[in-house]
Amino acid sequence: MGDLKLFLKGNKKSRGTTKYAATSTLCDENGKPLEWEIKPLTTAENDDIRDSCTYEVPVVGKPNMFRTKVNTTKYIAKMITHSVVFPDLNDTELQDSYGVMTPEELVKTMVDIPSEYDDFASFIQTYNGFDTSLDDKVAEAKN
Repeated sequence: MGDLKLFLKGNKKSRGTTKYAATSTLCDENGKPLEWEIKPLTTAENDDIRDSCTYEVPVVGKPNMFRTKVNTTKYIAKMITHSVVFPDLNDTELQDSYGVMTPEELVKTMVDIPSEYDDFASFIQTYNGFDTSLDDKVAEAKN
């Protein structure tokens, strides 16, 4: 049997924040795209986000039977907004400046070039570990 002490919280690797330039349309005084600060989501945060984007739909031909469905567009938007540390997408002054009322509307308005939004969503998903399986990560660590 292994050493249980290795599983204690003090031995857990910390996942830090990173920077990402989400759009080419927001730049500093030198024309360099502004970097956004991104944090990784926890499993609990991801579960809450997914649950808030899940709904039941009736099964055709089977009364009183339902199946769950995830609104993936909403899920990805919420995943992005919960991962962004800076700029603060919940800031009312920032939302007001774009004429929106939610962080999800704000990020879609700030990153309004579809390909950039898709790249940003892909980055967020990859940063949160949705690009490879745990088995792939174990294999990579062994090499």
